[in-house]
Amino acid sequence: MLLVGTKVSHFPSRGVIHGRRQHIPRATFATTRRLDVVKPFLLADIGEGITECQIIQWFVAPGARVEQFDKICEVQSDKASVEITSRFDGIIKKLYYEKDDVAKVGKPLLDIDIQGEIGPEDEAVVAGGEEQPQEKTDKKTTIEEVQVKSETISKHDEGKATIQEQDSSAVGQRGKAATLATPAVRRITKELNVEITDVQGTGKDGRVLKEDVQKFALARQEQGQPSAQAAAAPIPQAIGEDKVMSLTAVQSAMFKTMTRSLSIPHFLYTDTVDFSSLNILRKKANARTTASQQPQAKLSALPFIIKAVSIALSEHPHLNAHLDTSDPSKPKMNHRASHNIGIAVDSPSGLLVPVIRNVQSHSIASIAAEIVRLSTLAQSGKLAPKDFEGATFTVSNVGSIGGGVVSPVIVSPQVAILGVGRARAVPAFGEAGEVVRREECIFSWAADHRVVDGAGVARCADRVRGLLEGLEEMLVNMR
Repeated sequence: MLLVGTKVSHFPSRGVIHGRRQHIPRATFATTRRLDVVKPFLLADIGEGITECQIIQWFVAPGARVEQFDKICEVQSDKASVEITSRFDGIIKKLYYEKDDVAKVGKPLLDIDIQGEIGPEDEAVVAGGEEQPQEKTDKKTTIEEVQVKSETISKHDEGKATIQEQDSSAVGQRGKAATLATPAVRRITKELNVEITDVQGTGKDGRVLKEDVQKFALARQEQGQPSAQAAAAPIPQAIGEDKVMSLTAVQSAMFKTMTRSLSIPHFLYTDTVDFSSLNILRKKANARTTASQQPQAKLSALPFIIKAVSIALSEHPHLNAHLDTSDPSKPKMNHRASHNIGIAVDSPSGLLVPVIRNVQSHSIASIAAEIVRLSTLAQSGKLAPKDFEGATFTVSNVGSIGGGVVSPVIVSPQVAILGVGRARAVPAFGEAGEVVRREECIFSWAADHRVVDGAGVARCADRVRGLLEGLEEMLVNMR
């Protein structure tokens, strides 16, 4: 029986006063019940058109305690990696995916035991997992029993919290080590079957470099090999073993994109462009920049090509468009006002196509600076999802690696693409019939022949060639 005049922190809805039962209204006492509910944490939409992501690494494990804004995991979408953070305080109960698994946007990522209150704005992040009502008991409890039970529970919780904090700390250390490496280095660790947490990084702030992984793998191999023994004749060794490799996130995205592109009937067109005048201008501009020690990117041919394409697209807007086939019976052409030109970049993680936005408003120098910025981010694996969104036309400068004539593949929903080959010096005839040295480059165009005819592509290509061979006209038409 409860003692009269004694306050108890946990009470039933009906009390016992002077030997008789008396109803005590709940409204008489002000109390806040702690929210303790296990709910799924959904993978939110992290970018335009992204439907799935690959789990790169987990920063938590089941049983780990997390607080709001703590890192949960790192995922990689079609082209960029993103860190997912917690919106709540709580304890991780279950992980739905292993490392390298592909998670679907909008599906549960993990289960979290939320310890706190959820605001209305956070309801979209959790789903299902209805709150389980606490069991009620009608047993009469003395004040001494309540105190003993409270002390026991308190000690149990302290011990449990210590274990959970240790687990969380251990996972955090592993996550930090894995974070200090680029995607290219992580790929090498997979190929060499090396745990990145075992490698001592020699880069800045302990970053693990490619050379660190290779040295670690070589040292491990040497330790495992027996001492060399004299032999009558060398025994041929197998060069390597067959391997079955899963596609990376970038390769998976390219697989899906190119599979969709197979449904596009490509019209191919090639044209030869004389780079002689352009290269003379570039060399003068770069020499002037070097002499003045100005912090300006060196000018390659690519910024001039992109600007010439933008000027030509202003006169041929049907090539700066998206084809909407959501209703196959009534397809539509969406002409885009902005010239958002994607540039193909060869990176350690594969082919990436970041976007230079509003090229029509850029100068050639600012285009060059933007190319350097995006290429640097691509090489370090730090491009964000927004860097890939909204391209209306693509330029692939495959000539920076090699090749003359290419057959570029259109990236849906775009309707055209330009492939640039390698420039080379060739003998040619001058105006008086004399043999002169000329630097030529082959431009390979591809267009969606369902909505673009060959004459339209030829006119646009001829306009681009004229602008690059007659730079005075390009300067006159620049904004």
